[in-house]
Amino acid sequence: MAQTTADPAPTTSPRRPPSGVGGLVGLGIAVAVLVAAGLTALTGSRPVQNLGLPDPGTLTTIGLPAVRAAAEVCAVLAIGFLLLAAFFVAPQRSGYLDVAGYRGVRAASYAAAGWAVAALLLVPLSAADALGRPVVDVLDPELLVSVIPKLSDAMSWLLTAIVALLLLVVCRLVLSWGWTVVAFGLALLGPLPVALTGHSAAGGSHDIATNSLVLHVLAASLWVGGLVAVLSLAAARADDDSVTLGVAVRRFSRVAFWCWSVLAVTGVLNALVRVSPADLLGSTYGALLLGKTLALLTLGGLGFLHRRHTVDAAGRGERGALLRLGGVEVLLMLATVGLAVALGRSAPPASNAAPPSRTEVVLGYDLDGPPTLARLAFDWRFDLIFGTAAVLMAVLYLLGVRRLRARGDAWKPGRTAAWLCGCAVLLVATSSGLGKYAPAMFSVHMGTHMMLAMLTPILLVLGAPVTLMLRALPVAGRGNPPGPREWLLTAVHSPVARFVTHPLFSLPVFVGSYYALYFSDLFGWALNEHWAHVAMNLHFLLAGLIFFWPVIGVDPSPRRLPPVARLAVVFISVPFHAFFGVALMGAHTVIGEPFYRSLALPWVTDPLVDQKLGGGLAWASGEIPLLLVIIALLIQWSRHDERSARRDDRRADADGDAELKAYNDMLRRLARGGGPSGASEENSGDRGGEALHDERRPDGPSDGREPAGASGIAAGEGHRDAPSTD
Repeated sequence: MAQTTADPAPTTSPRRPPSGVGGLVGLGIAVAVLVAAGLTALTGSRPVQNLGLPDPGTLTTIGLPAVRAAAEVCAVLAIGFLLLAAFFVAPQRSGYLDVAGYRGVRAASYAAAGWAVAALLLVPLSAADALGRPVVDVLDPELLVSVIPKLSDAMSWLLTAIVALLLLVVCRLVLSWGWTVVAFGLALLGPLPVALTGHSAAGGSHDIATNSLVLHVLAASLWVGGLVAVLSLAAARADDDSVTLGVAVRRFSRVAFWCWSVLAVTGVLNALVRVSPADLLGSTYGALLLGKTLALLTLGGLGFLHRRHTVDAAGRGERGALLRLGGVEVLLMLATVGLAVALGRSAPPASNAAPPSRTEVVLGYDLDGPPTLARLAFDWRFDLIFGTAAVLMAVLYLLGVRRLRARGDAWKPGRTAAWLCGCAVLLVATSSGLGKYAPAMFSVHMGTHMMLAMLTPILLVLGAPVTLMLRALPVAGRGNPPGPREWLLTAVHSPVARFVTHPLFSLPVFVGSYYALYFSDLFGWALNEHWAHVAMNLHFLLAGLIFFWPVIGVDPSPRRLPPVARLAVVFISVPFHAFFGVALMGAHTVIGEPFYRSLALPWVTDPLVDQKLGGGLAWASGEIPLLLVIIALLIQWSRHDERSARRDDRRADADGDAELKAYNDMLRRLARGGGPSGASEENSGDRGGEALHDERRPDGPSDGREPAGASGIAAGEGHRDAPSTD
């Protein structure tokens, strides 16, 4: 992280955000705290009051939302300043941060420190609120150690504090652009523990509520924090050129539009889960929800004004309008953060509907009956995370293909078909009846597992998405800040990419995950948590991608493997998959038995029989994709030999088949009793500089090997944008 080589830091000393922006942030934090505490005091509601717990006192009731508002503001500031340093401003040519990036990272470290302190304070406050006791009564270390693991809110804030402290350390050490991206990714993990275990993670439809809340929180963090960071950049660079600010404002404008769109959609979905439209005007929860909606619409209007009047002006160096309008927008945003905290402390209005069933409480929805073929195919429940990802991946890929064809470049239809099929498999595995029944039945879960870990990655890597992006994305150009194409190239050639695609890492992760997850207590524990289901699906997908990318991927891989090594890696994985399926079919104990028996599904009379069926699916569905991989490898190997033969033919045509003539001359000399050494001397005398000429001929090296990066160029169909894989 902190290097000691040349150019370890920018020549200009970084400073904190200018006093104007710093004062604005301080005022915004005060507004968020006052709105959260004031609205909570006015409504007088607590999420756990319906459980009959005693009042923990005013300090806890008012202090908890106030401290939480401060924590969330610090979180969005840390994320926003790291977003600025990683993607809105350019680093130096050496890879170290420029002054603006270095200043952003330092500002993020201050925000991370405040985030960590507030999160640590929220641990005893959350415990006191959950236990219904004054906060001074739960400050005993022994009591906290015993109760924190049992309280989801307190545990989530403890995890958040750990992430914030780690982020603080990273921000104080980082000097290079690559580590700034790592810090940004770490910052995005910080809000997840609270979002995944909050009030949206319980009750009916908690799968939709939790997924929408995660997207909602991340979009809000990028939007609010990004605006504060851009305003800080505008105020700090008053005497500098306007190129950096213009690029940052334009990039933030695009991010802000999509963040606002995500906030609007996920906000509506989360609201519909919690309250009916008829209750909006007759409850405190509905009134707060309407206030948040009005604030979001107002912020959307301010964002429209930004795009119309301040984006181009900032590029011309006119910062006044940006700072004035942005200052008003920041204050409204942070007030909305406080409003959201108060909304989270309010209980939704009581529903007159029948109490949810056991299945709905555990899964978030009811199941209409046994998983018939019709239900698996047509009884859909759209997954907001993976379903949305599948649709976006398909749309963006088609847009890239359209851009290539618009400028006259060809793109193989087979690659497009493979990618779209991979997106379709991802969508079906997570959003169709398969995804709906997977959390409730081991056999269906194993079927979706094989689709996510085996079939989807195979189809996606055959679609060559990296090559498509390198050809479709514009080049930043000399002297311009790096853009998405340069970020992609850096990611593909990064040490992290080379490490995770190494067979000694990807093969154990791909194969060993089966045994580590299902033959331990991990799977039984994960069945009770919705976020664990999301994490499992993500792990299956990523493990398959890093395994199949260097094996059969059309794209240039960070780690280049010869065809024989690729085939060997696949053959090594085959017996492990087969043994895993056989072991499941022969097991006599039910994996996750308490969870499956608690559902008491009438069509699953014996969970062990269902588990054996899942083992059979794992064995059968695992071998078929691997057979397809072997066939694809053999085809790729054959095409590689054909390309090598054509390259040799072109070389022979260019030099008059000199290698073949030299080889035949050597055979004749050997037949007459000569030797290779004598032939070499004879050649050096008779042919003069011909041997040297052969070694330096432009068609390629004399030993017939491919030049560096030849595989990568072939993967990109000879396009100059394809990166080297050497």
